[in-house]
Formats: sequence, C-alpha cells, structure tokens
Amino acid sequence: MHLPMPDISSHLYVFLLAAFLGLEVIKRVSPLLHTPLMSLTNAISAISVVAAIELAGAGHGKFATTIGVIAVVAATTNIVGGFMITDRMLRMFKKRGGQK
Repeated sequence: MHLPMPDISSHLYVFLLAAFLGLEVIKRVSPLLHTPLMSLTNAISAISVVAAIELAGAGHGKFATTIGVIAVVAATTNIVGGFMITDRMLRMFKKRGGQK
C-alpha cells in the first residue's frame, strides 16, 4: 500500500523548523560542552547517512536521487569534520611527553 507523497512545502516546513530548533539548542550550549555534543551529533549524522542512502537508492526519480546524494555527502562531511574536531580537542587535554 503506497501512501501519497506530501508536497514539497510540507518537507520544507519541517526542514526549516528543524533547522531553527537546532540552532536555538546549539546556541545555548556552554562552550565547555561543545566537544561532547559534537561526538553525539556524529552518531545522529550516521543515522542521517543511512536514511539518505535509502532515499538515494529508492528509485523515486531523479530529483529524489539527487537530493539523497547531496544528503549523503553533507552528512558524511559532518561526521568526518566532527571526528576531526573531537580528536583535536581531546589531544589538547593529553599530557605532553616530558611533562609530569
């Protein structure tokens, strides 16, 4: 049984609402918590990659495939960047070789 696809305005509304709420939540986070928060968002982005791969390969048309591929690239970039930032922040807290 196939349900009718919602129109683009519903998807755009959900996207804009999620973006606004995400920005409001991140804005209020203490700078000390940014690294743990980045690690958590990597896990969420991994879920986004799986969903984007499914969308890209579902065969709903050229537009859906293109949007799916863009979503895969964007979420993968977010994951890689997040791990790089987390690694850099964690290295700042390690003791250097000669120090006690």
